[in-house]
Amino acid sequence: MSYPQRCILAAVTLFFIAPLVAEYLLGDFAITFLSPLIIMAPMYGGGALLIRELARHTGRGWPTILLLGCAYCLIEEGYTTQTLFNPNVFGMHMHLLSHAWIPALGIGAWWTLFMLNVHPFWSIGVSIALVEGLFPSHAHTPWLGKVGLCVAAILFAVGIYANTSYSFHHDPFRASHTQFLVTAMLVVAFAAAAFMIPAPRVPQQKPGPAPSPWLAAAATFLLGFAVFLAPIFWNWGAVAWIFAIDLVFLSSLRMLSRRDGWTSLHTLSVGAGGALVYGMHAFLQGPVVPSPKWAVLTSHVLLLVLALAVITLAALRTRSTLRAGSLQPISADSH
Repeated sequence: MSYPQRCILAAVTLFFIAPLVAEYLLGDFAITFLSPLIIMAPMYGGGALLIRELARHTGRGWPTILLLGCAYCLIEEGYTTQTLFNPNVFGMHMHLLSHAWIPALGIGAWWTLFMLNVHPFWSIGVSIALVEGLFPSHAHTPWLGKVGLCVAAILFAVGIYANTSYSFHHDPFRASHTQFLVTAMLVVAFAAAAFMIPAPRVPQQKPGPAPSPWLAAAATFLLGFAVFLAPIFWNWGAVAWIFAIDLVFLSSLRMLSRRDGWTSLHTLSVGAGGALVYGMHAFLQGPVVPSPKWAVLTSHVLLLVLALAVITLAALRTRSTLRAGSLQPISADSH
């Protein structure tokens, strides 16, 4: 397979893996209910692909990807679904905003912070990490040219429009003009911050052992699962809980990824640990759209097995590429 063909295949793979991770592996939808993929793939897949390509085209890495993931989160949750502001999304009476409620802003601090974990780390980050692991020789280079980048942007725009139209049609709630305006300003701020990070030029790794990829995956799994187990009825205590986990995760990742022994296999392991959080947590929650119990359980098992298969294949391909010496050294900012 030629280089352009492999890159297009990688882009298409990310386009479809992102919505499967974001909604199906998490357990929001059973695998028997695939029709939402028609509008979710352009939004999640187009968004993940656009973010990944913008970062790689400008020579940037994971800090940029995660900050753009925050901008993505605000677009989806602030405009498309409005869950950041809607106290009763689609009439499901989940009371998402009642924990650590901030009346002046009309938001729940716990839910806002939780979404700023779910989308940057999982919807975007895990999806990209898994697919870059499947195509390790091209993990740090762009997959698409200018035309492909424009196509990704158009797909994302179409996905956002379609999902927003659906949400507005099925839920009469509308956030205030001030909330929409502040959300737009924050989207611009996160996007600007993403590109204010200098593109790394020369690897600046520090001496010292890196943890085993197995340990990196296990630590990520435990920290990620702890985010989902935050005691929400603690209200601001739950906010502090998640914030502390984020601080430990990001500071540890930044420190360890600068070690000489850190490789693309470690980066994949972090993504794998995150994916398994979704796959396991799915068994603890009910789907957003009610489905027969047999369908839900079958879906959870099938998607967890599929995730394990993808992780295994990505690990084998990444390890093989590392042994062949086909991967270039990576600076800390690229991890």
